[in-house]
Amino acid sequence: MDYNALKSGTDIRGVASPLGGKEVNLTDEAVYDISAAFVVWYVNKYQKSPSELIFAVGHDSRITGENIAERVKQAFINAGVTVLDCGLSSTPAMFMTTVDLKTDASVEITASHHPFDRNGLKFFTPEGGLDSSDLTEIVDLANNGEEIICNCAGVVVEVNYMSVYAARLRRMICEAVGKTETEKPLEGYKIVVDAGNGVGGFYAHEVLEKLGADIKGSRFLEPDGMFPNHIPNPENKEAMESICAAVRESGADLGLIFDTDVDRAGCVGSDGEEINRNRLIALSAYIAAGGRKGAVIVTDSVTSDGLKEFIEKELGGVHYRYRRGYKNVINKAIELTNEGKDCPLAIETSGHAALKENYFLDDGAYLVTKIVIELAKGTDINTLLKPLKMPVEEKEIRFNIKAEDFKTYGLNVIKELEEYASKVEGYKIADDNREGIRVSTENGWFLLRLSVHDPVMPMNFESNIAGGIEKDIDALREFFSKFSELDISALN
Repeated sequence: MDYNALKSGTDIRGVASPLGGKEVNLTDEAVYDISAAFVVWYVNKYQKSPSELIFAVGHDSRITGENIAERVKQAFINAGVTVLDCGLSSTPAMFMTTVDLKTDASVEITASHHPFDRNGLKFFTPEGGLDSSDLTEIVDLANNGEEIICNCAGVVVEVNYMSVYAARLRRMICEAVGKTETEKPLEGYKIVVDAGNGVGGFYAHEVLEKLGADIKGSRFLEPDGMFPNHIPNPENKEAMESICAAVRESGADLGLIFDTDVDRAGCVGSDGEEINRNRLIALSAYIAAGGRKGAVIVTDSVTSDGLKEFIEKELGGVHYRYRRGYKNVINKAIELTNEGKDCPLAIETSGHAALKENYFLDDGAYLVTKIVIELAKGTDINTLLKPLKMPVEEKEIRFNIKAEDFKTYGLNVIKELEEYASKVEGYKIADDNREGIRVSTENGWFLLRLSVHDPVMPMNFESNIAGGIEKDIDALREFFSKFSELDISALN
């Protein structure tokens, strides 16, 4: 098969189990070939001998994780690479092996929040996660059957790195609060965790409980790759309702929720209200800026007007809206930092948050640790977020593009909408948007953009009044009706 079909942005993803009723395309052969190609790519890029290399391998709780790990390890040791087998691990922990264990590279076997029958590969070097162009090169090598076979096979060493990673998070809390572990800096606080049967259960037992927090009322901490309770995803409505209920029922001071592999997180305040999307960005910006004026906070394009006002007026920072895609946001923050800007945070509304102080790594456990520190310092999070203006309504609809050259067609729709909006009374085209077209209306705003990889145009709406979104949609129906190759049924 053509392995390009398995490339999803900066990750390899596919169907790994037939139990979901779909044909498996992330086969043992595919996993082996792509892992072998990664070694070839790494050796070519960094000019190192495979026998010099140490790669770490970890997996999330998915039912196919261990089997895929065996194929990955086999490809590595056949090339002569030494493998550190980290077993059940979070995605951020796999990157941190390049810091703490000085590995040359690592791979996490995960498909994030996708259904149980999916899985994938996420590669890291000490420079961070791979870019899409890097992965394209690796897939091309795999398609060509490129592989290194070493006369002296590599070895596999089992390592319990998650205990080292958890200890680092505990140290962060202790140092920030000014207490030792034996002094239990979180004693007196009730903090509940919903891990959704992913990897994140370690945070409750190995971080919070060991520092004295009461974690009774936590949910779904045990890893279960079938995800029997809800999708492990802070953007999922059922998942957020679960952690909100856990906070209310237990009377917790704080609730934490992770996605499957813990590179994303969300939280819930003591009032049982979710701190997610714009509210999570506002809280993260407050923490990352640390009171410094002029700090640049990079977000994706669909953040609210209220968030911009909070960052710039309440915090004295600069809100830099960029493109959707957590890697896009992170790369832009790194670019701005290299230009000399004070850019402490890159964060997407999905919950991917990367702090400069943490290698610009999107790490859900690191983010919530910073939030737990604020709680332990006595910060009233609910009061802190009160100035953030929230929209009354929000909605996303998606238009399918039927044209064969969907990118050209979609870009033309955006261009014509920009021309149209410039002539409509009450419309104002945003001067700080860097993706698609964003327009303020009398009711709120809308944003039309083009998906990077798919023939889809997502359109986001927010309104500050009840019924405002429907009014804005009504006003746009005639404009969109002239595009015969655009499926606008979502407008209805």
